[in-house]
Amino acid sequence: MIPLSVAQLAEITGAELDQVADAGAIAAGPVIIDSREATAGCLFAALPGERADGHDFAAAAVAGGAVAVLAARPVGVPALVVPNVLAALAALARAVVDRVPQLTIAAITGSAGKTTTKDLTAQLAETLGPTVSPRNSLNNEIGVPLTALRVTAHTRYLICEMAARGTGHIAMLCQITPPALGAVLCVGNAHAGEFGSIDAVAKAKAELPAALPASGVAVLNADDPRVLAMADSTAARVVTFGRSPAADVRAADVTLDELGRPGFRLHTPGGSAPVALRLHGEHHVTNALAAAALAGELGMPADAIAAGLSAAVSRSAWRMEVTERDDGVTVINDAYNANPESMRAALNALAVMARGRRGFAVLGQMTELGEAAEQFHRQTGQLAAESGVAGLVVVGAGAVPMLAGAAAVPAWRGELLRVADAPAALQALRERLRTGDVVLVKASHSIGLEALALALAAETGAGARNGAAR
Repeated sequence: MIPLSVAQLAEITGAELDQVADAGAIAAGPVIIDSREATAGCLFAALPGERADGHDFAAAAVAGGAVAVLAARPVGVPALVVPNVLAALAALARAVVDRVPQLTIAAITGSAGKTTTKDLTAQLAETLGPTVSPRNSLNNEIGVPLTALRVTAHTRYLICEMAARGTGHIAMLCQITPPALGAVLCVGNAHAGEFGSIDAVAKAKAELPAALPASGVAVLNADDPRVLAMADSTAARVVTFGRSPAADVRAADVTLDELGRPGFRLHTPGGSAPVALRLHGEHHVTNALAAAALAGELGMPADAIAAGLSAAVSRSAWRMEVTERDDGVTVINDAYNANPESMRAALNALAVMARGRRGFAVLGQMTELGEAAEQFHRQTGQLAAESGVAGLVVVGAGAVPMLAGAAAVPAWRGELLRVADAPAALQALRERLRTGDVVLVKASHSIGLEALALALAAETGAGARNGAAR
């Protein structure tokens, strides 16, 4: 964070000082919400959580080196007392980015692929100058300010990932970190249950291009009609990406290697160059194209973009994370989250990686799908069977409709198995897996199947390797 005195922090946030002996004391960052991460010079934001209230850990944060606590009430240690800690955090983040005149902010949203695209874009931007991007999926009203507060006077690029649980969320995030560039990846059924319809999801995602200034650039997916239509809702210049021949930034001659890693020729307005991704799954072509379009607008030439994409790695856990065990079993941990579109993409990747081998899909519930949940789960089960898996393991009651979907595929001869939880799934796989098999583990984050994937990947101990390089 840019160093600020306690007095400056109070002015920005409208706080009243409580038990502050020296208003000139400097907070140089970071801003934290976990007292266990306290270091000398940090600022602790006391936020209420699902299990605990940050105010209860204010003293521990100060003992760990925090200059003060951003709090909603006096906490017995130096504090900046504000009516709303989250609103104060947002105001502070906006003040910090406004103090860095050379900063370019790029924001990314979409129903799927946000985190991977953010990681790819950040790795490209880092070759141009100091870059800040979210760790994992810090993409909400807490994560975006915390990411922005890592900006320093030397930062040139801030890459923001923006999610929404309702109308107005992305617009609010754009007020905290006003983007000059905004990319919309896709509109899908993720959170359709919360929004009410896929059209409502599209309306929420369109808040990003709508927030861009006339001097900005809206980067839109030419392959998604709902995204492409957002060109009408922005004053910014529009750049398109996709597989469509009409896209400004596009991929041609896409191939997949034996581990499902895509290669393609990148075409941009400034030239073309070959790309060989290290990520698993053809769906990452779209993510890479969005990152390429953003990087191109930052001034990178096509050959540098292609080289950067080919060198880029996955920085965020449990997203098509591939481990090859020393017994020859390949585990695909894609358990961070799931929706109908990402399930399809993961199953397609499994089908490619399991060619000539036995594939197993271990799938759990997709949440927040509303009234269409049963239909989407049935369709996912059908897709799993049609992909030719040797076994479909359905975990938990919420995913049960997948069983009927798979059973309805008459030509499928694989095994269908329902288990109650992750430990039961692990035991079932132990009894079935043999050398050469490929296992996909995927569900919504709240289901917790990442623990199963991690245990499965570690089953044979030493000798496993993660994410084999080209």
